[in-house]
Amino acid sequence: MSDNQPAKHAAGDGHGSTPSGKPHHKASQAEEDTAAVVSVDTAGGAMEPSAVPATAQSGQLPGGPDTVLRRIFTGSGMVSLLAVLLALIIGGLLIASTDARVASTSTYFFARPTDFLSALWDAATRSYVALFQGSVFNPRGNSVAAQFAPFMETLTIATPLITAGLGVALAFRAGLFNIGAQGQIIVAGILAAWVGFALHLPFGLHLLLVLVAGIVGGALWGGLVGVLKARTGAHEVILTIMFNYIALYFLRYLLNTPAFQRPGESNPISPILDPTAVYPQIFGTQYRLHLGFILAIGATFLVWWLLNRSTIGFEFRAVGANPKAAQTAGINVSRSTILVMAMAGALAGMSGVAQVAGTEKVLTDGVAATYGFDAITVALLGRSTPWGTFAAGLLFGAFRAGAVQMQIQTGTPIDIVLVVQSLIVLFIAAPPLVRAVFGLNPRRKKPARPAKSRQAATTGGAA
Repeated sequence: MSDNQPAKHAAGDGHGSTPSGKPHHKASQAEEDTAAVVSVDTAGGAMEPSAVPATAQSGQLPGGPDTVLRRIFTGSGMVSLLAVLLALIIGGLLIASTDARVASTSTYFFARPTDFLSALWDAATRSYVALFQGSVFNPRGNSVAAQFAPFMETLTIATPLITAGLGVALAFRAGLFNIGAQGQIIVAGILAAWVGFALHLPFGLHLLLVLVAGIVGGALWGGLVGVLKARTGAHEVILTIMFNYIALYFLRYLLNTPAFQRPGESNPISPILDPTAVYPQIFGTQYRLHLGFILAIGATFLVWWLLNRSTIGFEFRAVGANPKAAQTAGINVSRSTILVMAMAGALAGMSGVAQVAGTEKVLTDGVAATYGFDAITVALLGRSTPWGTFAAGLLFGAFRAGAVQMQIQTGTPIDIVLVVQSLIVLFIAAPPLVRAVFGLNPRRKKPARPAKSRQAATTGGAA
């Protein structure tokens, strides 16, 4: 027994003692972590270290420490901006490909490449300048009001995009794919229009009932999808697509009935809404911008507060992150599903009210246009965040408003805007591609350490 004592002292007794009897200093946490990783990399010293060992891996951003600036340049917001920029660049190339001067200079590209590049730049620049003038500011206007008219038109077109996009984004945050904003807009427009032309009430009360009718209609149409999903397990994507067609053909049927068709008309169009049932125009009759835009701002703030400051919003996000874990934590997943779809439908319903009571003032079978489908793109571009969706709605409103002016001034096909929007969706869906194009890969391996350093680390880890 006594023969083993010296060996025990020589190896240490496992309680912090050294052979001299003095306690050794406790290793720092970083040293312990490094030793553990090296030990795993070399299988406890039984194998040679790999060419790029685990200790050489880094989660830091390229070129230095994980600074705030680098986080900004590789964050989701910056990726969205770069996706838009990349789509505009490719769109500019497509625009230039339709230009006659670009086509003619391409025939002698190798002889005088500057002519081709100049024509390419000129064609893209002229189109995008025309797009800007048709959506933001037109310096050719004969008055200040005329110069800012494009911006007001952008805000008007963006209003239904914002509220419908918020409905899609809210569902996304709860893990649901609300593809039914189109149908929710239609049902909201039906109810809001009927209240607007069939009832004759004082101004404040009438407009309030129109708004409530539209919101309730959208909420019921969206909430019904939530009920079916929660009770039967049916997939919300299939349900909402089917509900879109049901709403559309129901609208077409109603517009051919005496209750909705305008007297003396053979076309499917409703009577004009009473003046007391329409949104007041914010800056007078010179612009189409109406109260709906102010309500869209309020809805954006409300959704932000709901998701980030309320218990219900926390439940929505928890269900979206992991429904099973949320249910284990005591959250009623079925109730959250029904509630979030109803709220999403209510937000889309605001778009229907904006169309019939703000922009069109009548009900037609084109009341929803393509706003419900464009709202999906808006929500994706906005990363399903309230203010991101708001900004994306403004951008797509600018595309819609400026496309007409771009076609008038340059002859560029208006469908090129749809191509740009589609490219934006493509790049938003592939963030690694955007980061690779702009060299913003957030993870990069450090150079492998010299062999002597690795051997020393291996020896220390094995010890």
